[in-house]
Amino acid sequence: MVIPLLNEEQNIPLLYDELRQAVDGLDDEFEFVFIDDGSKDGSLARLEELQQRDARMVVVSFRRNFGQTAAMAAGFDYATGDVIVTMDADLQNDPADIPKLLAKIREGYDVVTGWRFDRKDAFLNRRLPSIIANRLISFTTGVKLHDYGCTLKAFRKEVVKNVRLYGEMHRFIPAIASGMGIEYTEIVVNHRPRRFGHTKYGISRTIRVILDLLTVKFLLSFSTRPIHVFGLLGLLSSGAGFLIALIMTIQRQFFHIPMGDRPLLLLAIVLIFIGVQFISMGLLAEMQARTYHESQNKPVYYIRKTLGVSRSDNGRNDG
Repeated sequence: MVIPLLNEEQNIPLLYDELRQAVDGLDDEFEFVFIDDGSKDGSLARLEELQQRDARMVVVSFRRNFGQTAAMAAGFDYATGDVIVTMDADLQNDPADIPKLLAKIREGYDVVTGWRFDRKDAFLNRRLPSIIANRLISFTTGVKLHDYGCTLKAFRKEVVKNVRLYGEMHRFIPAIASGMGIEYTEIVVNHRPRRFGHTKYGISRTIRVILDLLTVKFLLSFSTRPIHVFGLLGLLSSGAGFLIALIMTIQRQFFHIPMGDRPLLLLAIVLIFIGVQFISMGLLAEMQARTYHESQNKPVYYIRKTLGVSRSDNGRNDG
């Protein structure tokens, strides 16, 4: 269990009790990784008390508030289980749904996400922006989910260990991981109204989500071939510029239409130069992409399993 939190002093003991009730009856072994994202209340003291009572507790405390994405990344780094379940600490996610997530993982799925079908939040400033964002993300990434914002998710370890998070990327993990060829599904989960504290999310976060969505789309489609997007734009721009210049040249040579005082001439020149710049950017991006993959030995493919092949045959590790 990976649980990021910020100023949830009153919720922590109740959440811990519900977690124990949800998992103690299962055959699996669990650990609870709590990430204190720079809380200013007594959250850390509460976590320290629980850790002294339960050896399954792992507490990671940030020096300051780094954000939920950074907290998720830290949780993935410190988690040791074969399956990693994430959830919020505000008691709106229901720990009783954890067995349902694990059951879907056992069916063979790599990622199982929660869908807050009956969401207990204000419509105008929480649910409406979420509906719009979910549809936009699903359309852009091709990973169709009803609720990207639900933190209650389950992942196989090999999925999250190969995902690098920054910005507001934690909500895009299923979309980012789709590049590995994962199997994902979505189940309806219980959502409860907040009892203590106040939400840390606002409508202003929508702007950051949209900007990060552009990054995710680029990484999914063109991270290993940036010249394909920049080069295409460059060719279109230069082609349009050359076409305009050619038409104007024909008009000047055969129809004696002057071209020196026409705005189209400047447009043609600008389009040609913009096209050259786009192509140059694509070539530079290609060099950066090669440096990125080769310097980190980052794989360009991920293997689910191999049959009849030993590791010594190819010297590669499965992703």
